[in-house]
Amino acid sequence: MAEYLTGLDLGTTKIGVIIAEVSEESQPKIIGVGTAPSEGLRKGVVVNLEKTVRSIEKALEIAEQMAGIKVDEVYVGIAGDHIRSYNGRGVVAVAGQDNEVTEDDVRRVIDAARAVVMPMDREIIHIIPQEFIVDDQRGIKDPLGMTGVRLETEVHLVTGAITSAQNICRSVERAGLFVKDLVLEPLASSYSVLAEEEKELGVIVIDMGGGTTDIAMFFEGCIRHTAVVALGGGNVTNDIALVLRTPMDQAEIIKHRHGCCVQDLIENPEEPIEIPGIGGRASRRVSKELLIDIIRPRMEEIFKLAAGQIRKSDYANLMTTGVVLTGGASLIKGAGELAEEVFDMPVKLGIPKGFSGLIDMAKNPMHATGVGLILYALSRDYEMDGFLAEGELTLFERIWERMKSWFKHKK
Repeated sequence: MAEYLTGLDLGTTKIGVIIAEVSEESQPKIIGVGTAPSEGLRKGVVVNLEKTVRSIEKALEIAEQMAGIKVDEVYVGIAGDHIRSYNGRGVVAVAGQDNEVTEDDVRRVIDAARAVVMPMDREIIHIIPQEFIVDDQRGIKDPLGMTGVRLETEVHLVTGAITSAQNICRSVERAGLFVKDLVLEPLASSYSVLAEEEKELGVIVIDMGGGTTDIAMFFEGCIRHTAVVALGGGNVTNDIALVLRTPMDQAEIIKHRHGCCVQDLIENPEEPIEIPGIGGRASRRVSKELLIDIIRPRMEEIFKLAAGQIRKSDYANLMTTGVVLTGGASLIKGAGELAEEVFDMPVKLGIPKGFSGLIDMAKNPMHATGVGLILYALSRDYEMDGFLAEGELTLFERIWERMKSWFKHKK
C-alpha cells in the first residue's frame, strides 16, 4: 500500500504544498504541487491569521486536486528572523550495565547539552547531534552499544519564538491539517539540493525567500551553524516598485521577466522595458541597465550580510565545496555570478532532486523546501509511529523520539 507525505512551505511571498506518494524502497513520487500568494505572513511570522489560513487552503486545494487525494497531516517548514541557533555540549557518566552506552545514557547527555541559558519566550525546534565522544574517542555518530566510562556530545540547538511557532501551528490547524512536525527550512532544503559528499566536505545552503534569507552550514555530514538575514526577494521587488513608481505586483513581474544582477549577462543594456501606467496614466519605458542598477545593490547587500553571518562561524574556512543557492530570489538572473564575487567561492543553483513524478513542476529552486520536507520525513521521521500526537509527549520527549529514529535509520 502506498502512503502519502505532504510538505508545507510557509513563505513570505508564496505558500507551497508538495504531495508525494511513497511506496516501499522507492523514491517519493511527487503527485501534487500547489502554490498560492502568501497573505498574512511577514518575514516568516504570522501577522494575520485569517489571511494565512486562506492562503494555505488555496495552495492545498490546488495540490489536492492535482494529486486526487485529501491531505490531513503535513510537515511544515519554519523560518524567519526569530530563529536563533546555539551550539551546546553535554557530559555524563555511563550508567549502563558493563559500561555499555544505552538509550538512557544518550538521553541524559542530550538533556545536559540542551541546558543552555535561553529566554523564556523561546522553544527548541531541533536538537541536532554533531558528534558523540566516548572516553575521548571523537567522531562517533551513534554511540549505542559502545563501552566507555564517560559520554559526551556536541549538539546544534535551533530555537524559535514560542508565539511564532504557535501561530504557525494554529494557522495550519485552522486550515484543517495536523502538524506532523516543524522543520527548519534551510535544513529541509538541504535534503533536496545537497549530496552527502558536499555535507562531508563543507557546504553552505543559502535559502533566499521573499522576506528572509536563511543560512545553514554543513561539515563532516552534519549541520554546524544556522543564521538568518532579515532581507529577501521581497525587498528587491519593493525597490523596483519604489524607483519605477509601479505597484508591487507589476514590480514582481518585471523582476522575473527582466531582472538581472550582472550587466555583462545582458546583450543590450539600453533595450527598453515597458512600465505600465497607474490610474489611467500612460506607460513609460526604462532601460534594462536601470533595472540592474536597482536590483544589484540590494542583492549585493543580502549576500554581504550573509557573508558576515558565515564569518561568525568557526567553520567559515572549512566550506570547501562552496555555496548552494535555493529559494525564489535565487532565480534572478546573475544571482550566482554576483554571489561568487561576494563569497569568493564556487556557487551553484540548488535544484531539488531525489524524486520522481511531477519533475518538471517540482524541479525548481523555489520548491527546494517543499521537496526537502518530504525527503526529511522519509529519512528521519518516516519510521516513527505518530509520536506527535497532541498532548502525549513533552517537547523534549518529541525531540528525543525524533532522535531515536535517526539512530535507527543509521544502523
